[in-house]
Amino acid sequence: MTDIHSDRILILDFGAQYTQLIARRVRECGVYCEIYAWDVDEQAIRAFAPKGVILSGGPESVTVTEGPRAPQ
Repeated sequence: MTDIHSDRILILDFGAQYTQLIARRVRECGVYCEIYAWDVDEQAIRAFAPKGVILSGGPESVTVTEGPRAPQ
């Protein structure tokens, strides 16, 4: 049996209405995931040490220059 916590996925929530559904689908695949706000501190992301990141979109347009951005 594999440890569900060995593969971790981080979902950065930019305000999408489907974020919880995405998380549920990831968990149904046997993968541990957590949802963080899009403006989470970089240290929190590093501490979680995800193997992958899902950017869950929001109401802002991708062409808006001052819209929310994921940490670099």
